[in-house]
Amino acid sequence: MKKYVKKYLDKNVYEAAKERLGYIFKNFRKMYVSFSGGKDSSVLLNMALDYAKRAGYKRKIGVLFIDLEGQYSLTIDHIREILSENAERLEVFWVCLPLNLRNAVSVFQPFWTCWDGSQRDKWIREYPDFPNVITAENNPFPFFREKMEFEEFVPEFGKWYAGNEKTACLVGIRSDESLNRYRTIKCLCKDTLDGRNWTTKISENFYNVYPIYDWSVSDVWVANAKLGWKYNRLYDLFYKAGVPIASQRICQPYGDDQRKGLNLFRIVEPDTWAKVVNRVSGANYGNIYCGRRIMGYRKVSLPAGHTWKSYCKLLLATLPKEMSDHYKRKFRKFMLHWHRRGSPVHPDELSMLPECAVVSGGASPKVKYKKIPDCVGGRAEQLRITPSWRRMCVCILKNDFLCTGLSFSQTKRQQERMKALLEKYRNL
Repeated sequence: MKKYVKKYLDKNVYEAAKERLGYIFKNFRKMYVSFSGGKDSSVLLNMALDYAKRAGYKRKIGVLFIDLEGQYSLTIDHIREILSENAERLEVFWVCLPLNLRNAVSVFQPFWTCWDGSQRDKWIREYPDFPNVITAENNPFPFFREKMEFEEFVPEFGKWYAGNEKTACLVGIRSDESLNRYRTIKCLCKDTLDGRNWTTKISENFYNVYPIYDWSVSDVWVANAKLGWKYNRLYDLFYKAGVPIASQRICQPYGDDQRKGLNLFRIVEPDTWAKVVNRVSGANYGNIYCGRRIMGYRKVSLPAGHTWKSYCKLLLATLPKEMSDHYKRKFRKFMLHWHRRGSPVHPDELSMLPECAVVSGGASPKVKYKKIPDCVGGRAEQLRITPSWRRMCVCILKNDFLCTGLSFSQTKRQQERMKALLEKYRNL
């Protein structure tokens, strides 16, 4: 198994990012920034605008902002300000279309649709006051369909925007935010441009590029301070509310990660809170219990008299039938994978495995399990090199509908089932 090794450059991250932008401006006919109003995408947009001005770049830079309805008003104010001040240099796509989004605070409504015309009386806010906002009434995208998944829309927009010209989508992700983001950059099996791992080929003419992938959160705030860039003042309120700078997130409030800060909506924008609660099932439950053991965060304790296996079966019995059946299908696949196929394991990790693990020999050992252990814990479970009934329990407690904690990803078939569930439980 090949190990990932970091290589340090003899320059600071700001200079390295400017060099990457120079390469992008030189090698791509068109480009746009995937913008959310958060700290990372704001820094990236400011950098791109500064570089374009110094380089005398004549073409407009595209900006894609997907407005998910459940946004802080300060975020919308920041986005409106930065886009308005640079209107002559930007081609803005402010998208307010009915997209399906994850709702991680309810087992009865696992997904919700932003800007759903049939529920306009419940909208958190009306369409923004900004020129040429894209709505269901004036949709220019031939690929769009109502209640399209957010994850489907983003790459399809890029392909549409690129057309027949070589196009770059500038994405403000940083590899130190999560293992998945680090793997996005470091993955050795993806197609890149000229072998640069901070680029990812999506289609023939379309690439994602990550110019600030090696920045830390402190680098972002140092750049804002030294260069005088505008940023979202919501972060000031987060800081005053005691949220660590590395944990501050701006996105739709009901997602799997964002729900951990759902209570901040009530604290930071109390005027909006009532609409947030009314809009999506389970929002107030998420506000009360976010970050608690009851939702699978911190240390999950086992009830007295139960094993993790019996506790898992108890949790499944308490769910609505369709949700219970969904988790059972996922868990069966999870167990069969470890029983039949197994997973590669690094030689250094062999000592972490439980006794019930069956390891094949060779230079690249592989581990399988004839029996799923009740609980493994420790480093082995963090690395996901072993299954356990505890992992399945945590999956249910976190309302992890997609079972990402078991290394599953979303499939097209799941997308169709999600839409069916959304319709079924819409009126609850």
